[in-house]
Amino acid sequence: MNVQIESTWKEQLQGEFNQAYFQHLTEAVRQEYLTTTCYPPGRLIFNAFNLCPFDRVKVVIIGQDPYHEPGQAHGLSFSVMDGVPFPPSLQNIFKEIHDDLGTPIPMTGNLTRWAEQGVLLLNASLSVRAHQANSHSQLGWQTFTDAAIRSLATHREHIVYMLWGSYARGKAYMIDRQRNLVLESVHPSPLSANRGGWFGQHQFSRCNEYLSQNGIAPIEW
Repeated sequence: MNVQIESTWKEQLQGEFNQAYFQHLTEAVRQEYLTTTCYPPGRLIFNAFNLCPFDRVKVVIIGQDPYHEPGQAHGLSFSVMDGVPFPPSLQNIFKEIHDDLGTPIPMTGNLTRWAEQGVLLLNASLSVRAHQANSHSQLGWQTFTDAAIRSLATHREHIVYMLWGSYARGKAYMIDRQRNLVLESVHPSPLSANRGGWFGQHQFSRCNEYLSQNGIAPIEW
């Protein structure tokens, strides 16, 4: 199967594309997009991979599935398109970055600038039906995105994995903590963050310190 995805990721994930689950997934997603409103736009489903090639990944941030309201999702976890109000989780992310690093709150919630620096903003499911959270979670996306995480864990090192909330933290078993940095916390959503364990964790400065210690350019958050 010829999947339109960035070349280094295509090489790493080639073994997935001809598997039965991926063919079923592709057909199911195609039917969903033909018969219902789905997000992100089809051309942006693999946006996280296309903006952040395999050999340039420095940081991995795992979300659960795309935003499911109009105009928000564009293929990057936690990110929204220019001009879209910040969702609550993203507000808390920016607040923590401000408190941690002293950087001003940005004018846009578009995190393309992070992706282009090497932050893989990966949702476990890469598509969703409008207004229905997790509606594509049973189609097979997790098998594919887990394969991407495993490929990084196997072939790369000195990557910072930011695992926020129980769902993302459930991916930690795939990651060698001797060769990478794993930063775990509660989810930045207000329901979790306001109970404690999100603010004041200094994840973003710890991330940059680790990258710098390993000769890798830090992220401009």
